[in-house]
Amino acid sequence: MSDSGVLAEGQGRGPGRWRLSLALFVATVLSTLMVGAEHVIERSPWELAQQALPGGLWAALRAFAWGLGKGWLFAVPLMSILVVHEFGHYLMARWHRVPASLPMFIPFPNLFGTMGAVIAMPGRIRTRDALVDIGAAGPLAGLSVAIPVTALGLSLSRVESVVGRTNIMVEGDSLLYLALKRAVVGPIADGYDVWLHPVALAGWAGFFVTMMNLLPVGQLDGGHVAYALFGRRADRASRWVLGALMAHALGVALWCLWRARWHVGAANFTPAIIWGMWALMSRGVMRLSGDAHPPTNDDEASPGRKVVAVLSLVCFVLLFMPLPIQLK
Repeated sequence: MSDSGVLAEGQGRGPGRWRLSLALFVATVLSTLMVGAEHVIERSPWELAQQALPGGLWAALRAFAWGLGKGWLFAVPLMSILVVHEFGHYLMARWHRVPASLPMFIPFPNLFGTMGAVIAMPGRIRTRDALVDIGAAGPLAGLSVAIPVTALGLSLSRVESVVGRTNIMVEGDSLLYLALKRAVVGPIADGYDVWLHPVALAGWAGFFVTMMNLLPVGQLDGGHVAYALFGRRADRASRWVLGALMAHALGVALWCLWRARWHVGAANFTPAIIWGMWALMSRGVMRLSGDAHPPTNDDEASPGRKVVAVLSLVCFVLLFMPLPIQLK
């Protein structure tokens, strides 16, 4: 899943655009409810409807609605994190009088039911202070929701043995996530792991989204923050970061292949695919935007904004997951 955050060059607000934003939001709520139902009752609403169909169309619709409703334990906390994240960007853009579209959420039938959201802006962000405010507001606001959501979800989760279990998804660890697990769950014995409650999975997904957006690349949130701190040097750093990501993806692929005793299978390469695809997508966005971050009219951010920018990049370090998702 990705959340492209703020696109500083793009379509602005226009007639009917709020209707598109609303329609995409509703579609994304439905898609996250669908995915959430599978996490809660381990069956999709479609399967429930098909089982009930011999009893008539109305019975099938009721079964579908019942299953869809069960997905709220995952969908509500995840959408709360994403909405707060996106409106952090939007409100800061309005504060700085930078024209911006409403958030446009992207429904997608993947592990989380969404590819995140984008906010489009028709022109340049003219000051580095505004860059920090707009770029950092989303991740920091989203984290203010994701951290308590994850803590609550972990308190509702179970610690169970994983010995002998196959075909399970293992979420990636970051420094922040490991610290929360230790604080909420306590030490975990060898051969055991946390079996995530849907609320905990939603919180972890919020960490994942924030990590991806805080990469100091191009016009991602982290790219805005890095440019506010380093100016044109951030463009060169973006290319180095993307190269490092591709090298990391290759290294992870070789490690996964060795761990699987050189058995080639798509499930073995999930972490490498995630990083490789994200690096390629980020590189494509950079090329489309001219291979350089749009310049500002000033040469330096204020001291307070520099502190916020550094805090944002520290958050990226705390959220970084070398192996985001593994299938075992």
